[in-house]
Amino acid sequence: MASQQETDQQVNDGFVVDTEDCEARELAHRERGTSHPITVVGNPVLHKECKDVTEFDDKLAALIDDMFASQRTAEGVGLAANQIGVDLKVFVYDCPDDDGVRHVGYVVNPVLEELSPEERHLDDSNEGCLSVPTAYASLARPDYAVVRGQDLEGNPIKVRGQGYFARCLQHETDHLYGYLYIDRLSKRDRKDALRQMAEGTPRYAVVAND
Repeated sequence: MASQQETDQQVNDGFVVDTEDCEARELAHRERGTSHPITVVGNPVLHKECKDVTEFDDKLAALIDDMFASQRTAEGVGLAANQIGVDLKVFVYDCPDDDGVRHVGYVVNPVLEELSPEERHLDDSNEGCLSVPTAYASLARPDYAVVRGQDLEGNPIKVRGQGYFARCLQHETDHLYGYLYIDRLSKRDRKDALRQMAEGTPRYAVVAND
């Protein structure tokens, strides 16, 4: 299965080419995968740093397929492994940028690059999360992001994004280090987001917190 997906992510100068054949690549992952319910705030797996991936095998490929299937069911633009209860540093994405260009891909063991002061232009757009269903809040994040990581073969890759896609890359990397976007809000805004969640009804299956 891993070799079947080896060409999913082409690389140019170290950066993943994630804007080509998006529909076909996403569909191939999704059709091989199985959709799982989404973990929500309060579930312990969301509130700790995930484990590094050390085995680049068919199980990892199957996990990525399941994540694409789960992401589509929940109508999300990004999904981290711990959002379906798996304690590993992997995320997938199917996200447009501010120009409407679609980006589809995944990153294993992601690390967000530090930006220079000249590159840090903050955007305070609204943000939501599948693990905090029905809630949204304004959150300032840099409008440009670069994530380093690995592909299914363990090869080094980089993904870069601007605008909404940059927000997605930062949001999903945060997940794998134990942070939800509401953890970056003021106490007042966090409380309001949790109130929105309590009053809303998720449109997808979630894992109840015992």
